[in-house]
Amino acid sequence: QVQLVESGGGLVQPGGSLRLSCAVTRSIFSFDSMGWYRQAPGKQRELVVEITSGGATHYADSVNGRFAISRDNAKNTLYLQMNSLKPEDTAVYYCKAKTRFFVYWGQGTQITVSS
Repeated sequence: QVQLVESGGGLVQPGGSLRLSCAVTRSIFSFDSMGWYRQAPGKQRELVVEITSGGATHYADSVNGRFAISRDNAKNTLYLQMNSLKPEDTAVYYCKAKTRFFVYWGQGTQITVSS
């Protein structure tokens, strides 16, 4: 059973930074792609950034230049570095892993950007 466990969420002031982690119970290279999604209250879940097994990335326009995805193969962990945070970044952030046949989600971690 594949498990994805996010951590690193919390309350941060506008302009601040946070780093999210997503620990996975198997090799991250076993997935076709991984990514971060977010869901704000009353809104649909949306893509933040996705990375393929080959390393290609796709960022949402709203975070491009402020957020950065990375991975540590040895630790089977995916990261999301978030800089210059804005109140509109407030949401529950989810880690996602996808194979040809299955999609796995983490439980989510809350990010609140507020002064």
